[in-house]
Amino acid sequence: MEHTTQILFHDQRQPKWEGKATAELRGPKAEQVWPLLEDFFGLHKWFPTLPTCLPVQGVSGQPGCVRYCAGIKTPVDRESDGLEHVNWSKQQLLSIDPSQLTYSYSIIDGNIGFNSYIATIRVLPKEDGCSIEWKYEVEPIEGWTLMNLDMLIGPGLQLMARKMEASLGQYKV
Repeated sequence: MEHTTQILFHDQRQPKWEGKATAELRGPKAEQVWPLLEDFFGLHKWFPTLPTCLPVQGVSGQPGCVRYCAGIKTPVDRESDGLEHVNWSKQQLLSIDPSQLTYSYSIIDGNIGFNSYIATIRVLPKEDGCSIEWKYEVEPIEGWTLMNLDMLIGPGLQLMARKMEASLGQYKV
């Protein structure tokens, strides 16, 4: 598993967090995995701690479409004195390129502090299968560390890859 993170300083000298997680899939080809990821409204089928992903506007896979994701557990969730707290976000597909097996999206609203979050997901062909690469950039998140964000995305991507392998009949326990 490849995993890199760094803090970037952009033109306004605002520190940005940037990271990348990669998961290898043994067996499935990139062309088999892409349709699973291309379904922008179907993230809950693959991301292990996301119970809800609903369409808000547009057509899944078309730039500008928006999904509502809720219920994700994060590394910084706290007990809330018996009150139910539901993490949620609205995410907009910015671009998609099926010929390059890649898309980008941003979080446009939510309650977990992800301001200016942009991610790019790519499926990369490999000789014995493929890999999924998830690059992300975000302004620092109040109450989080960069490691918290990495612990949400990196392990989540690994579990996504295992679920996709199982779905495509390639995973042997």
